[in-house]
Amino acid sequence: MAQKKDQVATTQNTAVEVKRETVDAVTERIKKLESRGEIQFPPHYSPQNALRSAWLILQETKDMNKHPVLEVCSRPSIMNSLLDMVIQGLNPAKKQCYFIAYGKSLSCMRSYHGTMALAKRVDPDIADIFAEVIWHGDEFEFEIDRGQKKILKHKQTIQSIDSKKAVGAYCQIIDHDGNIKRTEVMTWDQIKSAWKKSKTHPVTDKGTIKQGSTHDEFMSEMIKRTVINRACRPIINSSSDEYLRLSANRAEYEEANHSMETRESEEANSEFIDIGEAETPEPAPEEEKTDTSDLFPDAPENQVQEPPEWLNE
Repeated sequence: MAQKKDQVATTQNTAVEVKRETVDAVTERIKKLESRGEIQFPPHYSPQNALRSAWLILQETKDMNKHPVLEVCSRPSIMNSLLDMVIQGLNPAKKQCYFIAYGKSLSCMRSYHGTMALAKRVDPDIADIFAEVIWHGDEFEFEIDRGQKKILKHKQTIQSIDSKKAVGAYCQIIDHDGNIKRTEVMTWDQIKSAWKKSKTHPVTDKGTIKQGSTHDEFMSEMIKRTVINRACRPIINSSSDEYLRLSANRAEYEEANHSMETRESEEANSEFIDIGEAETPEPAPEEEKTDTSDLFPDAPENQVQEPPEWLNE
């Protein structure tokens, strides 16, 4: 019995060492691309620090069957998830992303904090992004001026916030001069329609939110995530960086093509994570394609597939 336990421990240690080599390989590839000027990182972003943080987190991350992802996930998928993280300028230590296992494939999923960071990277003119939930009893008014939404009034009370009955939400993107670049307003029905695309099915057939689900326990955060993603998606998809678009879209396609049979909180060691609906990225403008074979050599066709039709809004 003791010999069998030793064999299992040896196998696990060997697997971890192999994955450590994968992290080292990603670090060397990133250095190579950076030295050739083929990739640029945001100011004050350290890819090495982000990779070290990711490595520590991956050692504690398990799949839905409670198996360590470093043992069950393939080497190419681990490498691609780490590359996706670094290329987007995300840091898991800042809760900007987290790692989800879909079978033997590991994906780097952006949180809404990561979505905001990525939008600011794509458009340096963005100074701030914020979202608010509109609760039952709030005084809320907006108008549309030449196709642009403008928030005229939003007044809340303790009673309206305590109602826990959301009627909508909005997100505003502000430039460095204090001007509003973009405003997105969503109704409660639109938000629930987006949630219905989640693999965790938080919305019942009757249109109510399942009790005990992440969307129920962290409703405010999940609503903000949805409207922030809706507001930032066109900005991120307008990026002219082929590598960046590929990395930003990969996780959404990965989620769309695999079934997730557990709640989001169970996929992140019972901590709140804001995984929700997998929304289909809008097609990027036609332009000359960049060769990504050097960046993702282990991924045939970069492992990006067309999402199913049901995913389109």
